[in-house]
Amino acid sequence: MHFDHRGLIVATRDEVPTGFVHAGFGPNEAGTAMDTSMGTTHLLMLRAGHTDERLADDLLAASEHYLHSQGAKVTYAGGIKPMNSFYLGLYGGSEIPGVLQSNHLLHDTCRRRNYAEAGRVSILHCDLVQFRAPVSHKVRQLRHSTRVVEKHDPIATNWWEACVWGSQQRDCFQLVEKTTERVIASALFWDIQPLSASWGICTAGLFQLHVESDWRRKGCATYLLGEAFRLLRRRGVATIEVQTMATNDAAQDLYRGLGFVEVDYGLVFRKNGADQNGTV
Repeated sequence: MHFDHRGLIVATRDEVPTGFVHAGFGPNEAGTAMDTSMGTTHLLMLRAGHTDERLADDLLAASEHYLHSQGAKVTYAGGIKPMNSFYLGLYGGSEIPGVLQSNHLLHDTCRRRNYAEAGRVSILHCDLVQFRAPVSHKVRQLRHSTRVVEKHDPIATNWWEACVWGSQQRDCFQLVEKTTERVIASALFWDIQPLSASWGICTAGLFQLHVESDWRRKGCATYLLGEAFRLLRRRGVATIEVQTMATNDAAQDLYRGLGFVEVDYGLVFRKNGADQNGTV
């Protein structure tokens, strides 16, 4: 169990909750246990009508104190992979995007508490109604030499993956080389709930894309995603969402080439080094 109740801190006034903050950690490199050397504040919220800056500052300070008490040397604000175990489908979409640009409360509080922007996450959508799979010489070659295999709800590869994705309905599309039966590329999607229900649009989130190193730059990602989108569209999926770092030029080029457009963005904040002890 990776949830620690001490990391969920609630502020009250006259025994009535007025706000809360939630702090947590990510996994070790193998995904087999928790790594408390880095932690993040996943979420900070205040009750409607309670917009006191001091209350928000105190809650973020309490989150920092908890993280440091558990061994964190570096503290962030905003959930993002690998510190992504909470609020999937409740905050953000296909993945946890750091702090959404519309979340002014946490943005402002982070800046007052001496956090700096550490990265920007692009949130991209592709309209499958308008989607047309790219056709090229590379794609035609792959169509002859590979086949696409779909697996529903694949087994998690480690403990952390099971914690994050085990309860979600997922589809794994694999590109398999016909002569060797080797999986040379894979793409994982999930049915974004409950957010997509509130949007009124059937939406699938692409949260993992991998191409083996010796097959990169051969059109594998473009071909595999084109085939996956075609199959998902047949099932009524109207929109695909994906998230990637704004500085990841290769991913940005791939997704925009498939017709994705940016619809929102999130920011990841990092506590400045001199303040990592949680003091002001």
